Amino acid sequence: MSLDKPYLDVPGTTIFDAEQSRKGYHLNQFCMSLMKAANRDRFKSDERAYLDEWPMSEAQKQAVLARDLNRCIALGGNIYFLAKIGATDGKSFQQMAGSMTGMSEEEYRAMMLAGGRSVEGNRVVGEDGDAQAHRQPQGQAQQCKDGVIAGSKATRQSMHAGQTPGLLHGARNDGQGE
Repeated sequence: MSLDKPYLDVPGTTIFDAEQSRKGYHLNQFCMSLMKAANRDRFKSDERAYLDEWPMSEAQKQAVLARDLNRCIALGGNIYFLAKIGATDGKSFQQMAGSMTGMSEEEYRAMMLAGGRSVEGNRVVGEDGDAQAHRQPQGQAQQCKDGVIAGSKATRQSMHAGQTPGLLHGARNDGQGE
């Protein structure tokens, strides 16, 4: 039985809890492997072949190949591990964060210096603020791709947990993980 997770209703936020940790274990281990120069070289020379050495889901591999960090996080990735991908690509953490919001590095920096996103419209999923999935380039594309409409709380929880219908082979929506 899954624990009550009221934080699933916070837009633009994924809490890296025990469930996320289990889901993303191999994805995060792959990221940590990039700390070694030899592994970075192997990854850069043939990304798909290197990813295939890891027992990650196909959805996780596709998210890495697309550098869709929002999707990686939804699939169990931890941003501090995912930063290794950005470093391998020669990107700063600020550039990575900007890409996750659809902003340029300069726009992201200016937003953060101005105090970050407003809480107006961003308190719970379903409002119309700028942190809502339908306002994010990757989140909006993912919603359309998965055919999911953020309606019921159960659907939103499944979307937030990365368990979208028909996308993850073997995904379960009963709170028990994959």
